Amino acid sequence: MAMASLRPRRYLIADALISKKNVMSAVILRDMRTRFFNHGLGFIIVPIWPLIHMGVLILIHAAAGHGAPLYGESAALFYATGLVPTLAFMYVSRFMGWSVTQNRPMMAFPIVRSLDVMFGRAFLEFIAACITLMAIMIILWATGQNPWPFDLERAVGAYLAVIFLAFGCGILVGVLGMMQPFLLTVWQIVLICLYISSGTMFVASNLPDSISYILSFNPVLQCVEWMRTAFYASYSDKLINEEYVVSFAVVALCLGLAIERLLRRRLLEG
Repeated sequence: MAMASLRPRRYLIADALISKKNVMSAVILRDMRTRFFNHGLGFIIVPIWPLIHMGVLILIHAAAGHGAPLYGESAALFYATGLVPTLAFMYVSRFMGWSVTQNRPMMAFPIVRSLDVMFGRAFLEFIAACITLMAIMIILWATGQNPWPFDLERAVGAYLAVIFLAFGCGILVGVLGMMQPFLLTVWQIVLICLYISSGTMFVASNLPDSISYILSFNPVLQCVEWMRTAFYASYSDKLINEEYVVSFAVVALCLGLAIERLLRRRLLEG
């Protein structure tokens, strides 16, 4: 009797998972097709944008004669260790925030929820970020530089942390953007501020303590410092607090999910 009563519930869960898989597949495929040129191959451009962004910045600094500040002989590698986590955070969180607004037609189907759209966009942005990372490493290797960190485990941890941070912030921004679309524009301004203060082009730990302490509250700067300690053995880790980065991401994610749940309940009651 107990097995008989459990069987229908198990089938319901399986059906729900299959349905969710189909919804996510449809959302991802539509997102890939509509981002560029109304064709799935347009997705190739997604990882190219941050790569071009990074290349232009490195070339500008190289042309201006700016070397890497104190660490290593390769300016490109130094700037890459800052730009990779910073741009990963910016692109993933920004496009996740805009995902629901850009996919309004999908929301006309009752089975599709806002979180489906954001999760689908998060998956695509994660794939794009990994492609960008691999392309950067190949370019550095092809130009005669060593793109491998001396502490691979720490580098992977820093990259996964910044992706998780971007995911949590992207969920929160996307939900807030559903409530007040102008907040998406506010987030664009916040991203610029985070970018400027992220330590991408400078060594934050070399600044006066009063300034570096304030900058350390920027979780993106924490990820940049975290990443660089995996590449440079002499790089200072005094500003790094891994628990702060993970906690920031968890709080943003939980807050976004809680607000989305309240909005969903309010819509159902209305």
